[in-house]
Amino acid sequence: MGISRRKAILALADGTVFVGRAFGAESETVGEVVFNTSMTGYQEILTDPSYVGQIVTFTYPEQGNVGVNALDEESVQPHAVGMICKHASLGPSNYRSEAPLQKYLVEHGLPGIEGIDTRMLVRHLRDHGAQMGVLSTLEGAEPRALVEKARSAPGMGGQDLATGISTKQAYEFTTPLGDPLEGAAQAPEARFHVVAYDYGLKKSMLQLLVDAGCKVTVVPSHTPASEALARKPDGIFLTNGPGDPAAVTYAAPIVRELLGQVPIFGICLGHQILSLAVGAKTYKLKFGHRGGNQPVMDLETGKVEITAQNHGFAVDAESLAGTGAHVTHVSLNDGTVEGIAIPAKRAFSVQHHPESSPGPHDARYLFERFVRLMEGGGARS
Repeated sequence: MGISRRKAILALADGTVFVGRAFGAESETVGEVVFNTSMTGYQEILTDPSYVGQIVTFTYPEQGNVGVNALDEESVQPHAVGMICKHASLGPSNYRSEAPLQKYLVEHGLPGIEGIDTRMLVRHLRDHGAQMGVLSTLEGAEPRALVEKARSAPGMGGQDLATGISTKQAYEFTTPLGDPLEGAAQAPEARFHVVAYDYGLKKSMLQLLVDAGCKVTVVPSHTPASEALARKPDGIFLTNGPGDPAAVTYAAPIVRELLGQVPIFGICLGHQILSLAVGAKTYKLKFGHRGGNQPVMDLETGKVEITAQNHGFAVDAESLAGTGAHVTHVSLNDGTVEGIAIPAKRAFSVQHHPESSPGPHDARYLFERFVRLMEGGGARS
């Protein structure tokens, strides 16, 4: 049984309509409808800033069963604008739960729809591509009007979403990750100072830098290179974030000035911006990579990593030719670029989110690689 018997409607821009049961807030939202294949982590997904302006379809059928808690939030509020699932659990059952998902969504004004055929929706998005949609839990909502609203909504291409959610002023971050199940952890002694450009960062990424022995200063996305270098960092970290990397027009020129000055490590949007900084190009994927089961091959070791990803754009592999960068990781699903290295500039990046660490491998090795660069080691050739 669902949380509510109120009707909810999901209308896509191509005219496809799904009718289900409402949960969460009684409201209406417009966003790009995407899907995530993770089996756990709905709270981390909803609060990931990379989901700004998106309505997330969860392929795993049961959501809400462990409730929500403050420790699992990647940021102080949800950034996804709506939630779609097969079944939303009314009563959570977990010793870490502080509130039901239903209450959390109502407090933040997010609507949800359950009881629809999510397999059909995901296959539709896979075949026809992620697209704009409208999710309404309002009484009297009319499907045709919602379809027209979805058709008139601007798509994600060409949108600079990073600037709007980046921090407005610099701040220090000193909280380690440790073991989330064991409570507060003691931060190790800081041996390095890292300046992190905030394009829409996830808290756990910074926590792993602290775990690796870094003092972290987070700066706004538009911070000039000269200001970042004036803080005398040992390294620069380019964070994840939402939207079209090419639309964040000021970011690549800033990173271009930073290249070669100190080691640079980029993740997700930061990876794409680093690629743009050396002259490569990016493009929009048909339906993106979102989930905790994305296979990626490390071309140097031949090892396959099961990674967590959340992106709708990718780096054009052919455009990397002659830039001084080379591909280090590729997706085994579609062959897209999953990582690059620029040895001469002591810079590297990956498309996936290593802090989420799904699968049997420990993705902390990437943060350790960054530390080795700051210790004076060369980039991996």
